[in-house]
Amino acid sequence: MKILITGTAGFIGYHLAKRLLERGDTVVGIDNINDYYDVKLKYARLTQTGITASKIEYGKPVRSKCYPNYTFIKLDLLDKDQLEQCFQTYQFDAVCNLAAQAGVRYSLTNPEVYIDSNIKGFLNILECCRHFKIKHLAYASSSSVYGLNKKMPFNEHDIADHPVSLYAASKKANEMMAHTYSHLFNLRTTGLRFFTVYGPWGRPDMALFIFTKAMLEGKPIEVFNSGNMMRDFTYVDDIVDGITHVIDKPAEQNLNWDAQNPDPATSKAPFRIFNIGRGAPVNLLDFVTEIEAQMHITAKKIFLPMQEGDVAETCADVSNLDTVLNYKPHTSVHDGVEKFTAWYKSFYKVGKRYFEPVSSEVVVV
Repeated sequence: MKILITGTAGFIGYHLAKRLLERGDTVVGIDNINDYYDVKLKYARLTQTGITASKIEYGKPVRSKCYPNYTFIKLDLLDKDQLEQCFQTYQFDAVCNLAAQAGVRYSLTNPEVYIDSNIKGFLNILECCRHFKIKHLAYASSSSVYGLNKKMPFNEHDIADHPVSLYAASKKANEMMAHTYSHLFNLRTTGLRFFTVYGPWGRPDMALFIFTKAMLEGKPIEVFNSGNMMRDFTYVDDIVDGITHVIDKPAEQNLNWDAQNPDPATSKAPFRIFNIGRGAPVNLLDFVTEIEAQMHITAKKIFLPMQEGDVAETCADVSNLDTVLNYKPHTSVHDGVEKFTAWYKSFYKVGKRYFEPVSSEVVVV
């Protein structure tokens, strides 16, 4: 297939592009390469896929040196004219929208960028998919849409209408916008609720990256809610496997959908929502213990209260992923953390001097 992936300088987008290229798909990747976090990491990801950083100019296609079927374009989703030109030029079979302003905590202080990127940008994607007759749009949602829900595990068929951050609200809005286009224009759309993705080439604002960096530098780590947090940590390869299964099986109408008892995860329109998580939550302190074991370092810990916009527990019910797509994530936290720490030490060329154990210093706030 010829597939557009938005956000290919990003964490998941980079891994997905590699996977689709290696199986023989033709991929066009776009990304605005914003400075939400270190752009050097974003350019390094692009370099791994054969995109020469010095050749990147806004709106100019760059061909990969190692994947002849890969083209990258620096492009902002808010630039509707350039986006339409991209769709017109390449005539995609499918689109996977992973470009978004990420981060729950950042949304507390920078709400406008979430409206611009996650709402206006996504609208432009929907409009292009509509007008250029795209056969399937898969897009990133988030486990954060479950918000105040306490019923565990989180199930796509349960109502999720009480987000606790603007980031979560923007992702829920994406799902509702997608359903509208599925209903009005018969656009096949599939939303993917990711659960705490981690792994090599990950984002520097995520817990594993922050903890690893701080521990190697001998700095304390901040542990929120005094460590009473459960997260369904999901390794990036499992996320990418799930996305490829979704891309290959476009959403279909649920012919048994009942308007008297509406199912939020399906519709009489070609619309679908899936959780992609491991389905096995891990206590945050146990996660830290795994990092400590991999790096032979005992972390200095500062215990803090729960942050605004955060939730105490996430756990994915992935039975629908298994039933509909015959897929289950499987990577253990031990294996995933091992692969991440190995990548981190290699990428940042950490010296042996960091690997002497440090004494534990626990500060309770």
